[in-house]
Amino acid sequence: MEKKVSFNMSKAASGLLEKAKNSAMNTFDQNNDGKLDREDVSAVSETIKSTARSVMDSVKASASNSGRQLSERLEKAKRDSAFKTLHPIFEEDLESAEFYLSKLIRVAEMDKRHAESEICTNSIGHLSIEKELPVIHMYRNKIDAFGLKFYPDLDSEIYYADPSDRDHYIALDEYFNYMKIVRISELQEIAQSLGAKHFRVLYKEDRSESDHKKGSAKVKAAKFGTADIEHESSGQSRTSIEIAAEMECLGHEPVMPTLRYLQKEPSIQTLITLRMNKNPMMHQKITLKLSNSSGIKVKDAAKIDAALNAMKYSANATVISEAQKEDRRYFEYEIDF
Repeated sequence: MEKKVSFNMSKAASGLLEKAKNSAMNTFDQNNDGKLDREDVSAVSETIKSTARSVMDSVKASASNSGRQLSERLEKAKRDSAFKTLHPIFEEDLESAEFYLSKLIRVAEMDKRHAESEICTNSIGHLSIEKELPVIHMYRNKIDAFGLKFYPDLDSEIYYADPSDRDHYIALDEYFNYMKIVRISELQEIAQSLGAKHFRVLYKEDRSESDHKKGSAKVKAAKFGTADIEHESSGQSRTSIEIAAEMECLGHEPVMPTLRYLQKEPSIQTLITLRMNKNPMMHQKITLKLSNSSGIKVKDAAKIDAALNAMKYSANATVISEAQKEDRRYFEYEIDF
């Protein structure tokens, strides 16, 4: 029994050797003549060289592709960094839901740094952060792309958003005077819509002694006459009073007025509600603090001044000084039905 097992194992081993021999013969017998000779060795050598060349070419191609990808990644990182630094704005950006017009804008020529950067080619402006305040710089020759309106014209450099219309920008040097005019006009329109027979708007400002320049009072009578009357009050303060608007009307049934700048004034809303409900009132007197509807409060003004200083822009007066004056101004509105 043991001899039979040993014989079978020997036979199996012999079979494996024969298969290995045949496999080697098939691998190295390149000319299929049934034997290994010099021609087969030469052919195998050439196959190995060809395979090696193919492997090297593949390695080189892979290295080249990796190098190109690395170069592209570096170039993209460079461009992304430039975009973050220069923040160019293109016309197509205006249609993006993410685009937001800053309240403070600057209208100027494209500066050298942006003009020399190829990523800013065809840009219409750029964004900068000045002391944490975003400012959009619009290039004068591309200003039409933004579709905005400007008061009084486009000759100024710094503008601030109209609080009732974000497509309208007001020259910063004219801002507070403009806001005075439009709110007086709105009070007139309210009186006319509500069917008033008479209304008057007094413009008052509490001034410190340093603000006051002594002079005679002046009075000018007109439909929209002005009168400056200054009188002493306690301490070092004075109050300046100006008749900003006054009118006699025929009176009529009330019509709902359209509010823009004064829409958040509770006393104005109450006046309109009472009149539209035809309450039997004959006379109403309202005091309106101007800083409530000016659009620029003292804390906003401090940020604007810091941004202007960062941009090295010199204004006629600091915005915070104007905002502080606005904080001491108010309208006294009298209306008769």
